[in-house]
Amino acid sequence: MSENIMVLCQPDEQKSCGACCGLYNYVDSSRESLTLRLRARTRRFRNMVKNPEDIKCYAEATLAGEDCTKRYEVIYCCEYLGFLDAGEKKVGCLLHPMQNSGWDLRAGSFYGQETCAGHLCPSHHYIPANQAQILLKIIEDWYLYGLCLTDIDLVVDYFRMIADRIGEELKPEVFKNEVLRNIAREYFDWKINWPFRSEETNRLGKYYFDGSQYMISYIDYEKFGREISPLDKIFMSLSSTFANAQEMAVAEELIMGNVRKFVATYRKYY
Repeated sequence: MSENIMVLCQPDEQKSCGACCGLYNYVDSSRESLTLRLRARTRRFRNMVKNPEDIKCYAEATLAGEDCTKRYEVIYCCEYLGFLDAGEKKVGCLLHPMQNSGWDLRAGSFYGQETCAGHLCPSHHYIPANQAQILLKIIEDWYLYGLCLTDIDLVVDYFRMIADRIGEELKPEVFKNEVLRNIAREYFDWKINWPFRSEETNRLGKYYFDGSQYMISYIDYEKFGREISPLDKIFMSLSSTFANAQEMAVAEELIMGNVRKFVATYRKYY
């Protein structure tokens, strides 16, 4: 693993990401559902697993006690993903040695110790380091953090639009400013509460699933008499569905209004 790559899975004590472990691959991947699922696993693991021989019993009890219906069958949903702290701020591997007095129990997982220890998701390579550091300053929430971190277009396109308007790349230290932080957080919150978000359970970002396959859900601009929006990638990242051209125009104004507000505020301070 390159020493120059910042590991984003467990970046600090306030949040973490479990997307690679299938966290958002359940048909019901709402915050409420995942919180209950992770809480029950963590409690069960702490009560049941006293030595490596207990792992099999834990796994059997977990799989028997959960609704394991997936969006996409090919992505494995690891039953050893749980909360790592009492405050339920960090999700992660219950088999990790830091959770088990130095015992590394990951060999018993689906992917095994080597894959779990060495894998870095595409975001590590395609989100620039300064943008990743900014994301860490904006989001202090495991659920939203994992959704945004793994959506490269949502992150990169937003910061590119701002950089184009201010004439330079944003620096992470800018986000010590609470006002700027809140404006950016408003944008990233749309990953959860976007008013034009499709409610289909087999949709996640730009992808939709039929169980065994995944496809990209393109927006039919021609149907609305429109050219492809410059915000197309962001629209797809937000699982957008539009009833008419007017809704699309409102959506464009929401996003561009946020960008304008950020730029205007930035110029007041810098």
